[in-house]
Amino acid sequence: MSGTALLQINDLACIRDDRVLFEHLSLSLDSGQMLLVEGRNGSGKTSLLRILTGLKLADEGDILWDGESISTLTADYYEQVNYVGHHDGVKRELTCLENLRLVQAMGKPADINLDDALERVNLYRYGDTPVSNLSAGQKRRLALARLLVAESKLWILDEPFTSLDRKSMASFEDMFEQHLRQQGMIVMTSHHDIAMSDSNLQRLDLSA
Repeated sequence: MSGTALLQINDLACIRDDRVLFEHLSLSLDSGQMLLVEGRNGSGKTSLLRILTGLKLADEGDILWDGESISTLTADYYEQVNYVGHHDGVKRELTCLENLRLVQAMGKPADINLDDALERVNLYRYGDTPVSNLSAGQKRRLALARLLVAESKLWILDEPFTSLDRKSMASFEDMFEQHLRQQGMIVMTSHHDIAMSDSNLQRLDLSA
């Protein structure tokens, strides 16, 4: 690995409908660190996360992973990323276990029993339940269970606490802290206050 930060954002710009959401954005993130992206609605938070996943192209600038542009790394970068968007992204016609099996089939399976993963997110009794029968909070917990069942270095999370109660939020904050302790990385947006250590936390306010 190079001596520079693992993830580098260099002079990034995003324009939507002739309006500049952000420009000249540069920062770096390394193993064990988290970036919390803040800002008012429409400031470009989701756009930035989608650019980091490769789902959207930046209008200017580049993103480097271990010193190389993600546009040239393609699959080698994408297998490092686990993205949970603002929407849950789970298949309603499948059961909870089937959804997690699908995630593993599409990525690099983590060494965890799927029933154990469901227990971690308080869905153990719902393994064979179709997602269409779950509440909004249960669907969100299932979406976040994807982080447990596929190995990835970089978690990119858009409003992960949507529809969650305070107890569930605290549980996932613990899971995020554990990921950082294991030298993982997180880029996240959230309208909620988070109770996580500031020691490895960077904040980016796109409204500034």
